[in-house]
Amino acid sequence: MIEQLLPAGVSWAEAFDDLADAPLFPEEEALVAKAVPGRRREFATVRACARRALGALGLPPTPILRGERGAPTWPAGVVGSMTHCAGYRAAVVARASELRTVGIDAEPHAPLPEDVIDVIALPQEQSRIAELRAEQPQVHWDRMLFSAKESVYKAWFPLTRRFLEFEEADIELAPDGTWSARLLVDGTTADGGPLRGFNGRWLVRGDLLLTAIA
Repeated sequence: MIEQLLPAGVSWAEAFDDLADAPLFPEEEALVAKAVPGRRREFATVRACARRALGALGLPPTPILRGERGAPTWPAGVVGSMTHCAGYRAAVVARASELRTVGIDAEPHAPLPEDVIDVIALPQEQSRIAELRAEQPQVHWDRMLFSAKESVYKAWFPLTRRFLEFEEADIELAPDGTWSARLLVDGTTADGGPLRGFNGRWLVRGDLLLTAIA
């Protein structure tokens, strides 16, 4: 499913249920040593997806640990992103020589909890969501906005090594399955290059909603 949002050169893997016997490296085991069984299975399954995706690039299995602010650590020369929600786990990777960054997010296709929209959305975003809701009421546009902001952060952080608040990116969703994000803060990357925003794609299938940047 996630492949429908990705360009050529991106490797992906997904699962719609946890793998009962997904192996972990010892370093990964240490990260979930005190986790409840459900969290451990989720952790192991999404990393199994990551290793399948890396394998499709011709790379050997490797531990996927947590780096700064919890971002996954990828092998040198690789960019990647992982996501998980109820009923879905996925990972995407690409060679850094082909893509600067990737960011993916999966969410249940359901409304956001009450009052959350006021926390995550700018006034202009809320106005646009109201218009989209009137046009396509079958899509939960508030959840879509939240997912897009999560994808933005996952694409942003590896480039800048800085936190990004919800209100620091203005996202415009389009009914044709695309969206754009305009950064409202200095987007200078860690290597000094400019970064002004992102373009992404979205998809709804049944009870799941996906957003992606590549």
